[in-house]
Amino acid sequence: MTQPPAAIQVDIVSDVVCPWCIVGYRQLEQALTRVGLGAYIRWHPFELNPTMPTEGQNLREHLAEKYGTTPEQSRAARDRLTALGAELGFTFNYADDMRMVNTFAAHQLLDWAVEQNLQHPLKLALFTAFFTDGRDVSDHDVLVDTAASVGLDGDAARGVLETGSHADATRAHQRAWTDRGISAVPAVILGGKYLLSGAQGVDTYAQALSRVAQEAATV
Repeated sequence: MTQPPAAIQVDIVSDVVCPWCIVGYRQLEQALTRVGLGAYIRWHPFELNPTMPTEGQNLREHLAEKYGTTPEQSRAARDRLTALGAELGFTFNYADDMRMVNTFAAHQLLDWAVEQNLQHPLKLALFTAFFTDGRDVSDHDVLVDTAASVGLDGDAARGVLETGSHADATRAHQRAWTDRGISAVPAVILGGKYLLSGAQGVDTYAQALSRVAQEAATV
């Protein structure tokens, strides 16, 4: 009798200011528990707003400008996400003055954190910093503080941001995924083989994970 793999590779293309990315991850997390699998999770960069200026933009204004979202639609979406987040153990604290920001610096720090084996906790901490604590994740001080909170060296993190040592690698990494057809996030790739776009829900993730595990067990 073949045994299922103890863990599978999970690649997640996402942005730290994408609410559906943390929702999708929390759904995936529950699905992994349900199926009884571990996962090697690697986060990959995607910028929802690569041309966002340094000062950012009011989130409601941004959504209205980019998607034509009305105030009523924006409020309904926030309420839905807040309720869904609560079900999944994540807190969305939306506020009228919340701003969309540029995330390229955050992605550079995440690229560096791979080398320190702390990318995953940093990614989750950045989601919390932005959506729960209302912090500006484009600000270098905020990024350094968040990095230090998960055990990364704060001075080294600041050096990464100030020198841009990982800028070129991050840009290349982004292009690699867009060249493969990724145009929206979250994009979850299971076992290097199956792509699921968007927050699919616990049941869908569990079914896909079971399939990947069964295939791996018969190889």
